Amino acid sequence: MALFDLAPADLETYLPDIDEPDDFDAFWAKTLEEARSVDVGLELEPVETGLELVESYDVTFRGFGGHPVKGWLTRPAVRPGPLPAVVQYLGYGGGRGRPVEHLAWATAGYVHLLMDTRGQGSRWGTGGDTPDPVGSAPSVPGFLTRGILDPAEHYYRRVFTDGVRAVDAVRTVEGVDPQDVTVCGASQGGGITLAVAGLVPGLRAAMPDVPFLCHYRRATEITDAMPYAEITQYLAVHRGRAEDAFRTLSYLDGVSFARRADAPTLFSVALMDTTCPPSTVYAAFNNYGARAGDVVKDIEVYRYNQHEGGQAAQLTRQIAWLADIR
Repeated sequence: MALFDLAPADLETYLPDIDEPDDFDAFWAKTLEEARSVDVGLELEPVETGLELVESYDVTFRGFGGHPVKGWLTRPAVRPGPLPAVVQYLGYGGGRGRPVEHLAWATAGYVHLLMDTRGQGSRWGTGGDTPDPVGSAPSVPGFLTRGILDPAEHYYRRVFTDGVRAVDAVRTVEGVDPQDVTVCGASQGGGITLAVAGLVPGLRAAMPDVPFLCHYRRATEITDAMPYAEITQYLAVHRGRAEDAFRTLSYLDGVSFARRADAPTLFSVALMDTTCPPSTVYAAFNNYGARAGDVVKDIEVYRYNQHEGGQAAQLTRQIAWLADIR
């Protein structure tokens, strides 16, 4: 795959107009108020992994609608506290898998909470354990069009709320410094990271890696790749509903959340990425922290990579970058 999007110099200054509803903040304030009316109900059950240097726990907390959300919490076995925490969100279609698969952040000295994604976990990896008990009107297989005609019913309203509640949950863990919580994730996990960064003030940092769920209109215009093609497939059948669909998605756009974020950030982007096109990532990065003013922000550019991005190279960069800003 060759470079297919804007020229690299144009990406660095790309600031498109984004459809943002006037009641965006009110919508999310009401959503989180409703979610937080239910106790987060964090439950931690020790899990025997055979590993001596970390401790692992089976996590359950209450997310959107009070629904139980699963995860894994992993921490150093020897832990002079209080410790910083990293909350991580998963890519599209994956589930929490097994605790032994998620060791990097705990071995770097952090309490690590990996959030399962409701309704997912059967496309790659070793499985998920969190159902989504909310139904859907007709939709394209996948998640982008579930509830696409009403922002209150959309799937990602529930997922983004789960992401916020994961931060609420980790802040209650004994031995965690509640003022030192970082959020991160790749692809879909990067999109959730941006949403949480825009909804939760005072995070230590946010690290969205090749983020999905940004600048939906442009994404559907320049790529045929899934998952964005779910939207175009839906609109090819449901003719005349494009404005309704994009109105719903305007409440869920990573660019709008990025504007509201106030935490230092490290993005990554891959310039040959047709899954999450570079211009959609830069739309979020260039807008990041706009409302907060002077926010530290960096972006790692992988010129010759597709959606895999930097992988271990990016994780290495994240560990060093997060240590530097502490």
